[in-house]
Amino acid sequence: MSTNTSGQAPVASTFTPREIVSELDRYIVGQAEAKRAVAIALRNRWRRQQVTSELRDEITPKNIIMIGPTGVGKTEIARRLAKLSQAPFIKVEASKFTEVGYVGRDVESMIRDLTELAIQMLREEEAQEVELKAKDAAEEALLDILLPGPNSNTHTYNDNEEDPDIKWAQKTREKFRKKLRDGALDEREVELDVAAQQAPSVEIFSPQGMEEMGINFKDMLGNMFPQKTSRRKVKVPEALEILQKEQAEKLIDMDRVIREALIRVEQAGIVFLDEVDKIAGRESMKGPDVSREGVQRDLLPLIEGSTVNTKYGMIRTDHILFIAAGAFHVSKVTDLIPELQGRFPIRVELQSLTQEDFVRILTEPQNSLIKQYIALMDTEGLKLEFTEDAITELARIGAEVNQSTQNIGARRLHTVLERMLDEISFKAPEMDRTKPCVIDGAYVRDRLDPLLESEDLSRYIL
Repeated sequence: MSTNTSGQAPVASTFTPREIVSELDRYIVGQAEAKRAVAIALRNRWRRQQVTSELRDEITPKNIIMIGPTGVGKTEIARRLAKLSQAPFIKVEASKFTEVGYVGRDVESMIRDLTELAIQMLREEEAQEVELKAKDAAEEALLDILLPGPNSNTHTYNDNEEDPDIKWAQKTREKFRKKLRDGALDEREVELDVAAQQAPSVEIFSPQGMEEMGINFKDMLGNMFPQKTSRRKVKVPEALEILQKEQAEKLIDMDRVIREALIRVEQAGIVFLDEVDKIAGRESMKGPDVSREGVQRDLLPLIEGSTVNTKYGMIRTDHILFIAAGAFHVSKVTDLIPELQGRFPIRVELQSLTQEDFVRILTEPQNSLIKQYIALMDTEGLKLEFTEDAITELARIGAEVNQSTQNIGARRLHTVLERMLDEISFKAPEMDRTKPCVIDGAYVRDRLDPLLESEDLSRYIL
């Protein structure tokens, strides 16, 4: 992963498109075309940074529309891509902008939210960089509390000074430091001044949708009144944690964090617009279609490239990557206004998941559901084992329920597994831990087939 060395946002410069696809394969089954499209889009960001500055601003991201039913991996592909590239990422349901009438929620709010996320991301990165310094400073501050009086660690004296009090204080401090690091003082309590929890920010909404106009009462009044603190008695480990956070806050350069966060949003930000098919209006201009087209026209300047005012500064959206997704069961991509269609030059269709895909989803990904449930039961000391025919049966039932009720893709496997393991999850603390608990095909059928036989039960339970 490259680092920020020249004011540019870090991107996955060391990853080739093939390597990006390979990384996505660790978490997402199938959907090769979609993975290929996002891999090229991510690599193009690095390529853009390599061209001359005159041409760099002219190269815009190739926005993507993913078309496919729910639960096939659209959101997961975008989320994993953002994680891979260390990019600020936000998922927004496009339909929320139509919920309160024609104007709905201000579409620019997604860029403000993205900026907040980027600042939090940079703040955490900075906190990791200063972690050792903050830990050392917190340790010294805690020793000052444990050993009240003159701080021998900062006492100024020359090497020839033979003051026995100073030598004694130094020795005592080092003894306490060793005890602190060995955990011998973990049960001891100390008193600390802890900052009181802040009230949440107040956002301002207007009927015209001019949301979050940089007005935040906490920011406006925060400097007018001193921060409230409360005296608390806490154990040494918690005190060390509180002091480390306080010291880290002092060491973090927030001006630099904000400056770099704004660059990262502009150069590497990713906005995932889900349910975009819900704002695809038809030819008629009556009823909700007016609202849908209104949202499309509000989105258009953002996606084309405009400037959004945030409380941290102006954000240009020219090089933010927009990935839209929708099932498009009722509407079609061509139902979007032509100008918006033109801003999404790459269209990929994700395939519905088959029984074979379900088998792979249950076993192959690094975070597969089977591995998750095995780990959960392991916390109870219970060793859970799934036979091959059990996994086949789970995949078969998941695929059958999707066909007979509503197709919700891989999300169906969560419901099926939870229902099948319901009894084991409840009895796990009391079960025999001396031998593994084996789940085979017969057990799966015994637990789930009765539900499949009743269409009403399968519709409401599975």
